[in-house]
Amino acid sequence: MLETLERCISDNANASIIWLHGLGADGYDFEPIADALRLPGVRFILPHAPYRPVSINNGYEMRAWYDIYGLDADSPQDETGIRQNQREIEALIEAEKARGIAADRIVLAGFSQGGAIALHTALRHPEPLAGALALSSWLPIKARLQDEAHAANRQLPIFMAHGHMDTIVPLQTAKVSAQLLSAAGYPLTWLEYPMGHSVSDEELVDIRRFLLSIPAIQDARGFSKSA
Repeated sequence: MLETLERCISDNANASIIWLHGLGADGYDFEPIADALRLPGVRFILPHAPYRPVSINNGYEMRAWYDIYGLDADSPQDETGIRQNQREIEALIEAEKARGIAADRIVLAGFSQGGAIALHTALRHPEPLAGALALSSWLPIKARLQDEAHAANRQLPIFMAHGHMDTIVPLQTAKVSAQLLSAAGYPLTWLEYPMGHSVSDEELVDIRRFLLSIPAIQDARGFSKSA
């Protein structure tokens, strides 16, 4: 099981957001954002990726969900590593279910490489989830989506956002993924911002608005007041 941090601004939780950091970061990276979103009744699970050599960084060892060979839309992918971490995230979902949070009250979210794992896992998960967010990110193993996507999450609400000035993950890489998801019929929210490879204050407002449009997150606020 992955090592994780947890944040919840209330004593009780009735929904969970599993939020995956980007390449070279760790779970602490998104602690401030979890607090800034101000979502009572929602438990944020912030896992740390394992250390591994990363090809795009000359084999330097860092926290990474899987190896990265390139960030263009057609770059080769570490399919073995992606699927291994899919299983790790599914184990976190099972752990939340064991704590009383149903799968349809769990959101998968992530930034950059973490967003790629969040999307990959959510679309293949065999139970309906509450939603998925991929920030400054992309959909990996796109060619397999049609065959591997699970019917349980065909109506999964998805939020994708990207910066016009992102020099790490090209905007076009993210757009290709968003267009594929939209064409496949997923309810997709796509937004662009005048920023680089980061999260802006304007984007945080939109993320919070999206999360509060999800019934499980709406309900959790009332649960925290009544529990």
